[in-house]
Amino acid sequence: MPGEFDLIRRYFHAHTTHTVLGVGDDGALLQPRPDMQLVVSTDMLVSGTHFFADADPFLLGWKTAAVNVSDMAAMGANPRWITLALALPAIDEPWLGGFARGFRDCCEAYCVDWIGGDTTRGPLNLCATVFGEVPAGEAIRRDGALHGDDIWVSGWPGMAALGLGQLRGELQLLSGWEESCLERLHRPMPRVALGIALRGIATAMLDISDGLLGDLSHILDASGVGAMIEETALPVETLLAACKRTEQVMAALLGGGDDYELLFCAPRERRGQVEALARHLELPLNRIGRILDKSGLWIQRGNGVCEAISVQGFDHFKS
Repeated sequence: MPGEFDLIRRYFHAHTTHTVLGVGDDGALLQPRPDMQLVVSTDMLVSGTHFFADADPFLLGWKTAAVNVSDMAAMGANPRWITLALALPAIDEPWLGGFARGFRDCCEAYCVDWIGGDTTRGPLNLCATVFGEVPAGEAIRRDGALHGDDIWVSGWPGMAALGLGQLRGELQLLSGWEESCLERLHRPMPRVALGIALRGIATAMLDISDGLLGDLSHILDASGVGAMIEETALPVETLLAACKRTEQVMAALLGGGDDYELLFCAPRERRGQVEALARHLELPLNRIGRILDKSGLWIQRGNGVCEAISVQGFDHFKS
């Protein structure tokens, strides 16, 4: 049976393209480009909390890298380097091989150098740290939303939650939609190109990991503002094609997580630029509301009635 360092050599060495020194020493050597700031983020995935114990190892490897890369997209940063620490209950080489391929494939897809990490014995736990670069002063933070800004969301938020609901037996997807929804759940596609393109346009941004409304509340809290969501502007058409139960669709769209789409604010006068980005990237960008100068989160129903929303995003220590 291979030992720890044999496992590292066999599964966790990767070719690097923009790293001075990668796996194999006590630390990696990185050289940020001139006039760049480093952006650093860490995400942990725990068996039974973030993924099922029997999850496909290749897809789990992809997702472990992707959720970290998505944090770089959310800051308008270019992801450059990543490390991986994992606890393994036992050595399962077929599982490790699949996981490493998935992790490596995601890194290669986004031009991220895998530069090191650690392994140990314990309950299955996956922890990656990603490093990115953004031109000095151009990172898109959560605290910049201003009164009058439009609120936008990319892609198809809610599809991952529908896929999870199908796996849990909580809902029934219509014929032909299970594969698409599960693909969104298991193989998220970080919106890196969009995040970089929104530098100088977006005033605040984050990625949707814990639900659209819950994550929007983080922007509102950080920026000291409120928001009005327009019910008729929400992107529900694709979700309703997958699941005809409106209540479940709205719950997935507004409260489901794991989408890793970008939720961002931008001045009204930038609408044309955002719409041009949607066409250029061939990615839906939906304007779903606006920022208010008063606190709170509101929704304007189709009949014009406005209602306050009390929202609680996902919390590992409360859920």
